[in-house]
Amino acid sequence: MKRIAVCAPGTPITSADAARVEQLAKREFPALQLDFHPQCFADSGHFAGPDDMRLGALLACANSAADAVWFAKGGYGSNRIAAQTVEALGRRKSDQQWFGYSDCGYLLAAAHKHGFARAVHGPMPVDIRREGGAEAVRRALRWFAGEPDGLEPALTHRPTVAFNLITLAMLCGTRFLPDLAGHVVLIEEVAEHLYAIDRLLFHVTEHLRGIAGLRLGRLSAIPENDRPFGTEPEEMARDWCERSGIPFLGRADVGHDADNKIVPFGLAADFARS
Repeated sequence: MKRIAVCAPGTPITSADAARVEQLAKREFPALQLDFHPQCFADSGHFAGPDDMRLGALLACANSAADAVWFAKGGYGSNRIAAQTVEALGRRKSDQQWFGYSDCGYLLAAAHKHGFARAVHGPMPVDIRREGGAEAVRRALRWFAGEPDGLEPALTHRPTVAFNLITLAMLCGTRFLPDLAGHVVLIEEVAEHLYAIDRLLFHVTEHLRGIAGLRLGRLSAIPENDRPFGTEPEEMARDWCERSGIPFLGRADVGHDADNKIVPFGLAADFARS
């Protein structure tokens, strides 16, 4: 039986969310054991408990016998415990998978850089709330069970990473961003104005010179500005890639939605062989 430890490095989920995910897993994936850490339901203002509680839960999950650590939810907060996570785990090498997306990209980036876990972008338990969210959760559970049918369909022989755009922008220039030379970088975003997306693309492309290419996922829930920006996201991405000498490789099937596909950091084939 594979063990999946669940914690919330940023913001909390509810016990009802966890119950729905557990029921689905028990019914359809009996070979998986999900262990939701009580910290997932902690409430400390914006966060799922104070920093030391979230860090303690993450390290407890990481140091357990779990085959994977599944992040329950994104939401701002995981960057606040990234340095302590690297300090505690940075010298170990592990095949344990860390699985999530959005704000959890800070921890995925650190894991990919230091090798203390194998980072994977993919659906989280909180996605059970979305329309079609049960299928998103199934996609993750199938991956844990060894079925790779939920992979982003255009993954190639080149190493790949996937990030929320603003998370990637915040990582640029920090000690947590891995060397992405030769990588294909997938980006997605939610709830940012078009002018903000353009500004973020300016920033990240300046830091990503030398990557194998950029692919643009879905940009959803874009707020309406007081005046039209006049440029659509794909045009922006193509423009900033051209300015920075980065190949624009088209669209990607990732985003803040129930259709969000799985992207192992590095080579997907390496995960299939493990």
